[in-house]
Order: sequence, then structure tokens, then C-alpha cells
Amino acid sequence: MSAEHDFLVIGSGAGGGAAAWRLATLGHRVTVIEAGPVFDPALDYRLADADWEQPFPKKPGSTGPYDVAPLQPLTQETADIRSWNAQNGPYVTGDRRQSFGYHHVRGVGGSSLHFTGEAHRMHPRSLRMASDFGVAADWPMDYAALEPYWSLAEATVGVAGPDEDRRCPRSGPYPQTAHPLSYASRVLARGVESLGARWQQNALAVLSSPTEDRPNCNHCGGCLRGCPLTDKGSIDVTYLRQAVATGRCDVLPGVEALQIQTDGQRVTGVLVASRQGQQVLTAGVVIVACGAIQTPRLLLNSADAHSPDGLCNESGQVGRNFMETLLTTSSALHPERLGSHRGLPVDWVSWDWNAPDAIPGVIGGCRFGPAMAESDLVGPVAYATRVVPGWGRAHKRAMRESFGRVLSIAGLGESLPHPASRISLSDRTDPHGLPVPRIHSYLDDMAIARLRFMTETCRAILSAAGCGPVFEEFSSVDAFSSTHVFGTCRMGRSPDDSVTDAYGRSHRWRNLMIADASLFPSSGGGESPGLTIQALALRGVDHLLETP
Repeated sequence: MSAEHDFLVIGSGAGGGAAAWRLATLGHRVTVIEAGPVFDPALDYRLADADWEQPFPKKPGSTGPYDVAPLQPLTQETADIRSWNAQNGPYVTGDRRQSFGYHHVRGVGGSSLHFTGEAHRMHPRSLRMASDFGVAADWPMDYAALEPYWSLAEATVGVAGPDEDRRCPRSGPYPQTAHPLSYASRVLARGVESLGARWQQNALAVLSSPTEDRPNCNHCGGCLRGCPLTDKGSIDVTYLRQAVATGRCDVLPGVEALQIQTDGQRVTGVLVASRQGQQVLTAGVVIVACGAIQTPRLLLNSADAHSPDGLCNESGQVGRNFMETLLTTSSALHPERLGSHRGLPVDWVSWDWNAPDAIPGVIGGCRFGPAMAESDLVGPVAYATRVVPGWGRAHKRAMRESFGRVLSIAGLGESLPHPASRISLSDRTDPHGLPVPRIHSYLDDMAIARLRFMTETCRAILSAAGCGPVFEEFSSVDAFSSTHVFGTCRMGRSPDDSVTDAYGRSHRWRNLMIADASLFPSSGGGESPGLTIQALALRGVDHLLETP
């Protein structure tokens, strides 16, 4: 590793990859360091193997360390919307919410390696949660300021979407035509229509027609396990591949940032660890893109004489305003043979309740979509252990009769900041002697009301689609199980109540920029955050180059 760098990006996920691509394509030298390994789509993803039902593969270093603090007690009021399975009983047997983990990938491409490809813009009204609804904080820009960068991100990863987007204004059509719905998804969509609601084809960073050296999707449904064909627009095969091709971008896997160093006026470099030991990499500009859990950890671990409470923490907001994925899923058997194991994981979405005031009596929206793949109900092992009881010959007959008939629906909802939800430093340390991040999660009454609405709507959709009784439900009401996390270094207009300005630059350390979902002042009503992370990173880099 060279010791001196013009632009040093920490993290190679949605924000880090987009930032590196923008810098390299505009003629600048950039180095990306990534604590995790490289995943080779042709070798590491096992969708063609006999054990394809295994989850996304793990490699040494491919998950970041973290702790979860004890979660809140459960009350009897939520007993009817907790997580359970007809065959195996309740998923949470204690009297407190239980952690099922922060689901992420630490590797070149970040968690985009195992995402379903959803590529959403934020609802325009979700950017004004404080002004209009008295919760969270306003985004320090309007929808129009992000629109060209959303469009650029869609073009770069190859987003396929519907002809008409009823929710978000657009300056032009999606780069690719939307994917057709699977037969099972069409049946489930009719359930939404029966309730008087609408649905539309989902916006997905999944190619519907070949682009450059990437083929179109074959609709195998294995996105969550890694895409061996590279039609899914993960960051490694889009932004980073193009950035490296310029000859001005180096991506260094297995290099972990330990602490960011300053001279009291500017950030000067980063202490890193690799197989060669520890080393300080100096940098003119440092871009931190480690995600809403590891970014505050890195900043808090970088406390020094100039920043005794943690780097960039002059406002006391680093680690605060943590927002998680609010999720509920319901699953049931349909009387028809649907082949529900086939097709894209989330090929349609209903946005009817996505606006912040769309749920009666509740602040904060949600959305609904198919969840057979996200509930991991697309293979015979899952059916044998969670759907079809019994053993032996009768079990085999029941398996043949039941397989491909499960319909699953998911609701994803707004998560609002709460003082008890935050990221702190744990007493536990990593192999380098540095504290790991500790996740504190709390659901207030409004969150529980939102989850109740989501659960009841999921049940109603399944019934309207012609399904039998629900046999499994999973809910954030009793289970912390997050993929999308937000808000721990939020951006704003004032250094008194935010960590960065509207472009992700530290209010104090002007050569440090943050480019991940920790910037989000609000989470949105169930939107997947990847596209917005990319747009913020692209916009932030442009501003950085215009006003060094």
C-alpha cells in the first residue's frame, strides 16, 4: 500500500463505491480500502450447486463486529402480532425483544452483494418530517436537488422500472423496462387490488436487457444469495468495476480502518490494519462510508485531544438517531400450484401507505410487496422445516403437494428516531483492542401501532388473494432483525444538531465527508436506501470538488 493518497475512501458499499466512481471518472486518483474480502460471483455464489439453499456465503472478515444491548420488555398488548410458526411455535420465547442480528456483508461491494436490487427514491414528503409532522428532522435539501443524482445512479447500475411512477416525480424514464411479474406475484397482487389498493412494478437494479458485458436477469430468484450472472447491479460489478477500469482507482480488500487522525485543523490520515500489520495512510480527503453502525464506531474510536468526545461529534449527535428496519411478514398456503419459488424476489410494490400520513392515526408510512424469497420460502428444505409437518412417506407426499404454493407478503415501515435508539461503544473490544459498536434499539408506541397496521394488512392481502390460514409471521415487534439501518451521523443545516452539512461534509473537519445511510435524517416509509445513498455520495463528491 502506498502511504500517501489524494482521496481515501473507507468502505466499498453503495456510498463508497459511488464516491470512488465519481472521483475516478472525473479524473482524480482515489483509493478505496475495504475491511472485508472480495467475492467472485462465478466462484463464491452457489445457486447452481446442490446446497444452493445455504444463505449468502461467509468468508473470514465478511461480517463486522457488533453487540446488541438488552432490548425492551414485551407487553401483552403485542401478543397477537409477534413472530411465530405453526410448526415450530413462537420465535421469541422470553419476555423481551430478541436480537436476530444486523444482516450485512462486509466485502467489496458491501451489502449490495446480498440485496434484492430494490432501487427507490424517497417520497418527497419524507424529506420534511420535522416541519410537517413534528418528528425526526428535515433533510437539508429538497427532492429537486437529489433528482438528477437519483437519475445518474439509476443509469449507472441499470435500474428497470415502470413506465409511470405515481409516487415520485421523474425527469425521464427508467433506463430499462420493468420486469414482468411471476405468476405467483400476480395472484398476490390481485389480493392488493381486492382491498382497493394499487400496486406497480418495482424499480430494481436488475437488468431486463443486456448491458455491456452483463446479461439480462433469468428470474431465478436467488438475489439474496449472490448473483453469479452479474445482472444484479451490486456495487462491485457496476461503480467499482467502472472506477477501476479508468486506471485511477485502487480497491484494497482486507484493509480495516482503525482510527482517523487529525492535526487539530484537518484530517491527516487513517490508521489501518491489514495482513502486513498496522500503517498510517495519509490523505488529502477522507470519505467515510462504513454504514450507520460502523461509521459512528470509527468516529467515536477516533477521539483525541482535539476531539475528546469522538471525531465530528461536536454536536453530540454521533451515534444518535439510530433508525432500523421495521418489518413484518405473513405467509400462507394457496390452494393452487403457483410455482412461487420462481421469479424476482420483490417484483411489485404497493406504495399506497408510503406517505408519512397515509396510515390512519399514525405518523410514518409503509409499503408492501411479495416476500417469498425474503422469507426464505423458495426451497424444499425451508418447506420441510417450516411449512410441512411430519416425517416419512406421508411427509414426502405432503411436500410434493405443497411445494410452490406458499405466498408471503412483507410490510416495511418508517423508523423514527428515539433517544433510546442509538449506537454506543461496547465494553467488548476487537482483536486490535478497540471497542466494538453496541446497538441500542427501542420501539415506541407509534412504531408498534405502525407494525400492527402492517401485520393486519399483510393478513388481509393473503386472505384476499385466496390463501388459507397464515402459518408463519415474523415481526420487528419482538425481533430486532435489521438489514437497513440509518441516521447515526445525520446531516443538517446547523452544526448544533447535526454531524455534517447538506453534502455530507463534517461541519468542523472540512476534508472529511460521510457517504452512507448514517446521514439520513429520516428513514422513509419503507424505501430501500441504496439508491439514495448513491445519490447523496455523488452529490457530495461534486460539491467537494467545486468547493475544496
